Amino acid sequence: MITIEEALYLVDNAIKPERLNSIQELILTQCWSGKTYQEIADSSGYDPDYVRVVGSRLWQLLSESFGEKITKNNFRSILRQQSGSIEDKNSVGGSISALELPNTPVPLDSALYIQRPPTEFQAFEEIVKPGALIRIKASKHMGKTSLVMRILAHAQSRGYRTVRLNLLQAEDKVLGDLERLLRWFCANITLQLGIESLLDDYWDEDLGFKVSCTTYLQGYILGQLDSPLVVTIDEVNRLFKYPQVAQEFLPLLRFWHEEANNIPIWQKFRLIVTHSTEIYISLNLNQSPFNVGLSLKLEEFDRQQVQELAKRYELDQDKFNITPEQINSLSQIVGGHPYLINLAFCHLITKDNDIGKMIREAPTDAGIFRDHLRGYLITLNNYAELATAFKQVIQSDDEVILNSISAYELESMGLVKLKANATVPSCELYRIYFRDRL
Repeated sequence: MITIEEALYLVDNAIKPERLNSIQELILTQCWSGKTYQEIADSSGYDPDYVRVVGSRLWQLLSESFGEKITKNNFRSILRQQSGSIEDKNSVGGSISALELPNTPVPLDSALYIQRPPTEFQAFEEIVKPGALIRIKASKHMGKTSLVMRILAHAQSRGYRTVRLNLLQAEDKVLGDLERLLRWFCANITLQLGIESLLDDYWDEDLGFKVSCTTYLQGYILGQLDSPLVVTIDEVNRLFKYPQVAQEFLPLLRFWHEEANNIPIWQKFRLIVTHSTEIYISLNLNQSPFNVGLSLKLEEFDRQQVQELAKRYELDQDKFNITPEQINSLSQIVGGHPYLINLAFCHLITKDNDIGKMIREAPTDAGIFRDHLRGYLITLNNYAELATAFKQVIQSDDEVILNSISAYELESMGLVKLKANATVPSCELYRIYFRDRL
């Protein structure tokens, strides 16, 4: 069996250089859960005929990519077969499969998950508190999803209901309209809990959208649950580009959190919010959800954690002729970035264990990081202002002060680290590669 995250990883790799857009990913995810096109349309606000057309084109795309007929009825079994063949081909000692590559969240039962104490303990302790609010900040590929999976698994082990919402799946027209966002929020919770939607019965324009949403959650959703509900909202930073909506929606999250002190039923509502950059919109300090609850920031692996991960990959001197000193040399180039470290270790055990060659070629178009680096280069070439800002950072030996928006956008991408009001490259790999290309 594979998870939907693993299925999405398989699909993304099969259709390269194309990528699934938001509606295609929505259809694939919901069909994986057994939803009909009509149910997908009802929950997302799309026209049913449009969903059917996009779905038909999606199965055609997958058929062409995998070389066999794929339909809505058989795609799950075919993706499971594909995952099995990949695992048989690439597993090392039967313990590490291609589906544990760094592009995907680390599975719950994987030995490759490296804890970053006291982060996990604090999260597990917090989520069981009435009205809990956990905020997780980390740039791209730092392990937010893997951590959230473990928090939710801990909650589920206690009998809690869980829902995951990702604002990357919300279209711009949803994020830019408060009413549509609140209805999207309620509809998705209803769908994932598997209960009947009565959203229209609770929606009252005279009362206002925020009151209607709150009443729906309190009077309908929480009212019928006999256990706490944990709702995760991923990539909240997408809202920062819509300040008028963000200034209405984000304080509502804090209001729900604080209602646990006033109304017992709200003690069942637990919230996890993830974002990939600092908050750069104006929020009243007394209304912001970013100065209450538990704040967690995922940092890079330290040297000890990198060495521990190498042991779990069995990258020892006896088996691969790789020394701890060579591992340290690698981490001096890529830092302790979880994605880059895992990518390097996977390559060493599955393709070429010449770590010296890997280090020499790392910042070049012949190195194993080339696709990762080219992806950033394409993005920067499309956003001249960001490219100019990043060029200042990589060409300076000192910390550079950028305008806050550019700094936060680059941090969100994972290209820079923020030090107070200044920025530095995330790792030497980025400095060397982009220095001659921007």
